[in-house]
Amino acid sequence: MSDGIENLKSFDPFADAIRGNDSSSVQDGLIHIRIQQRNGRKTLTTVQGIAEDFDKKKIVRACKKDFACNGTVVDHPEYGEVLQLQGDQRNNICQFLTKIGIAKSEQLKVHGF
Repeated sequence: MSDGIENLKSFDPFADAIRGNDSSSVQDGLIHIRIQQRNGRKTLTTVQGIAEDFDKKKIVRACKKDFACNGTVVDHPEYGEVLQLQGDQRNNICQFLTKIGIAKSEQLKVHGF
């Protein structure tokens, strides 16, 4: 039984995502879902913190089809690869990530008004 615990300690899923000194606050195991105001009534939903072993382009492709919106993967210098979706997709992306098993609901942190 102790072998499993030692094995968990040795494996760090965010080891290759470490950047700089403040990276521990950036990659805390949570998936941050934010909304940004564009111009007028237009909004942008960003998803940051998805593990590196998932193909983000395929996730965006599935989201675009399910939510009927446009989206892309942007390489952010501080946060790594960030998913961007047009419109307020906060509830949709929470249900989607839990449904396909990428994250549990307690791992999702929703920001915004």
